[in-house]
Amino acid sequence: MYIVLLNYKAPLEEIDYVLPDHCAWLDRQYALGYFLASGRRAGRTGDVFIARPMTREKLLAVLATDPFVLKRLASHEVVEFEATRTAPDLIIHNEALRAG
Repeated sequence: MYIVLLNYKAPLEEIDYVLPDHCAWLDRQYALGYFLASGRRAGRTGDVFIARPMTREKLLAVLATDPFVLKRLASHEVVEFEATRTAPDLIIHNEALRAG
């Protein structure tokens, strides 16, 4: 599982111009089942995504298609972790239970 931090590298006026394309991209990632949650970071400095378990290469390929990245307006920082404790609503994503 992954936490992805999207960091804006451009003024918000440029971010807002590309935001509809980014939102459409997010919709596709949810439809494909890649993302579990997403939202803006406090202070509007970027976004946060929670991505399902997949290979790191697959996730990086998905992130490379983000319109913010394609237009060089943002970059992604990827943190991989294994979910070993979850709230009951997220139990299906608990990787420790699936492995054992």
